[in-house]
Amino acid sequence: MDGSRRIRKLRWCCRRGMKELDILLGTFLNAQGPAIAQGAWPELEALLKTEDDLLWAWVQDPSSAQVATFRPLLRQIRRVGN
Repeated sequence: MDGSRRIRKLRWCCRRGMKELDILLGTFLNAQGPAIAQGAWPELEALLKTEDDLLWAWVQDPSSAQVATFRPLLRQIRRVGN
């Protein structure tokens, strides 16, 4: 998948039922867009399949994420949002 198509797909997946997640994920996508377009953060697609309440809990405390490979990404999302 080319970079711009990946960004469009991820932007759609970042639209959540929780406004806080919309803002946080959208900010992360805007900040990391060029890197993501080039293939960075491959685990982002899998993370975005997580239900909102669980994802929000993980964003609040990345160490609580049941999938260890998500933890660095969650920390980065928190950093960009602050």
